[in-house]
Formats: sequence, C-alpha cells, structure tokens
Amino acid sequence: MAFQKASGYGNLPNGNFSPVIYSQKVQKEFRKSSVVEDITNNDYFGEIASYGDSVKIIKEPEITVSDYARGTAVAAQDLTDTDFSLVIDQANYYMFKIDDIEAAHSHVNFMDLATDRAAYKLRDSFDSEVLSYLSGFKKSGSDWVLRGATAGALVDANGDTILTDVNGTRADATADGDELLAGNKLDITDFGGTALTGTAADDTAGVTSIPTQVGGGAGGITSPLAIMNRMARKMDEANIDTADRWFVADPVFYEMLMDEDSKFISADFGGGEELRNGRVGSGLIRGFKVYKSNNLPYFGNGASESAGAGSQTDFGTLVAGHNSCVATAQQLAKTETYRDTGSFADIVRGMQLYGRKILRPEGLFTAKYNVA
Repeated sequence: MAFQKASGYGNLPNGNFSPVIYSQKVQKEFRKSSVVEDITNNDYFGEIASYGDSVKIIKEPEITVSDYARGTAVAAQDLTDTDFSLVIDQANYYMFKIDDIEAAHSHVNFMDLATDRAAYKLRDSFDSEVLSYLSGFKKSGSDWVLRGATAGALVDANGDTILTDVNGTRADATADGDELLAGNKLDITDFGGTALTGTAADDTAGVTSIPTQVGGGAGGITSPLAIMNRMARKMDEANIDTADRWFVADPVFYEMLMDEDSKFISADFGGGEELRNGRVGSGLIRGFKVYKSNNLPYFGNGASESAGAGSQTDFGTLVAGHNSCVATAQQLAKTETYRDTGSFADIVRGMQLYGRKILRPEGLFTAKYNVA
C-alpha cells in the first residue's frame, strides 16, 4: 500500500484499491565498450571458419644482403620456411530457459531481453580475454594471473600455480612464455627509477610498475604522455608502420592524460583540458588511435592505488600495438532455441568459439603503472 492512513481508519484497510503496476520499459544495465575488434585483424577468419581448428601461418623469409666486389664468388642463400599456428581453443556459452506460463503471463519479452544481454556478455568476455592475452595475463576465476611462467616456478596471489600457456607456437622464438618480447615490457627502470627489491607474488621477475602523474617527476615518476611517447619511439625503432597504431588504457590513465597541460600536446587537447582527438574522440594522440577500456588486467586495488616508488602488488596495465600484431578468428557463434524435455519451457543457449594469436610481438608493447 502506497498511501498512509490515519490511526484508526478502517475503510479498505488492505490497500487493494492501489494495485502495483509493472512498467513495460525495462531498465537495462550499463554496458562496457569493446575494443578488441578494432585493434586486431581477422585476416585468417575465412580460412579457419570453414574447416579445421588451426591454421599454419608462414613467416616472410629473412634475406641476407652481402657486399659485392668484381670477381667475388657469390652463393645462393637457402630460404627458410618458418611457420607458427593460430589455434581455435577458446569457448564461451550461455543457457537459460523460460517456462510457458512465465512467457504467457509476462508483460515483457524476457526471452528477447535475456538473449540480448547474453550476446553482450559473450562479446564482453571475448574482449576481456583477448585484452588479457595480448597484455601477458589470463583470467583465473575473478583474478588475473601471468601467462607463460614455468610450471611450478610461480604461484599467484591465491597460491595457485601458473602454468605455461602458449597459444599454438610462438611467432618469435626469442619471446617469453607469454609470447611477448622482454624488451617491450616497460617498467619503472625504463624511466630512470629503481625496481623494488624482492619478487612479487604475481610477477616472475619482481617488475615494478611505473608511478605516473601529470607532468612527471623524479625517481622514475613519469607523465602519462611520456609513456605514450616512449612506446611510439620504440615502435619507430622497430620499423612498425605508423598507420593503424593503437593504444589502450583504463579510465585512471585517461584522467591523468586529459589533465596534461603542455604546449607539446596542444594539438591533441585543443590548447585546454578538453580532449579533441583520439578514439576517446576520432583522431590520433602521438600517432595512436586511443581506446579506453575497463577490461584491461589489473592487480590489487589497480592503478588508482598511489605509490611514489612504484608497486609490485597494486597496478594497472597499458598496451599498445599495430593492427597487424594480433589476429582473432571466430569459428562458431550461434544461438538456438529448443523445447525442454523435462518441463513446459523453451531453452535458449548460445556458444562462441574463437582463437587469438600474437603474430608480431615486435610491435606489441605493455606497461604496468600506478598513480604516483
């Protein structure tokens, strides 16, 4: 009963004259944006979707150029045919049912609502898993753990052993177990700081995150724009194409980035605090298409936990690369409805089967950071 009544008032005492009305307009949950489909390529989708659960990708052979002088005896070089594999090995599903009585008497179409939500959750799980993969992590329950550690040599914060987790074969034999190049993982030492002593439970080498603040500072404290500049410079040195570079960060990083006030970034910020370019917009910042995501891995309390000397327990991750560096291929994505044999109900279920592969680790760069 929605209305109050005076003490002793007995007319229509149960309040049944005031029925409860359920609105047919359903309040939908907020939804995270997905970035993976924009930053990866699907060049191998057609080959893997129709047949097979893997595809062999042949690398371009390396050519040796030698000095030549008149009369030099020349020899033909043997070409190599190195390959690596993209494997379809990831799957997600959902399943729910709607009883006939519920469907007949409901004032909204719960089947359509639930199916729409399920499709979003599949896409969100795909986005989170691929971002974790190309950042060097994987999801274990509600936590992130490192990929690629030697079995038994490392445990995560919950005491669970982290096993080697290479998708197919490494595109670069010199890459770490997470398929990333060691020199492309930025930490506090890349900006003049000193790594913390000891080994963190979630890190194979006790790598210390980059303490970050607007304008930078001393002792390894770095500005957000300096991190982007360093990644851009390293890409230039690796001869990565300038077109189709991307950078993904969480909201904490972008808050600091948008607080930057420097003549060197006036072209990006329009001379004030308002961001004018980027996928947090439509243009480029330091040559990157920039994306904001809540699906990046983080540890402890994440990047917002301040630590002036960096951290091994509370940090967020950043990742940058080129569209050609990571491939994703979806082999199966279907939704089906059928009758439940044990009740009078319709069952709806869906599945997504996909693979992802780091193709060019020389063009992928990661960083662990925290607020200084």
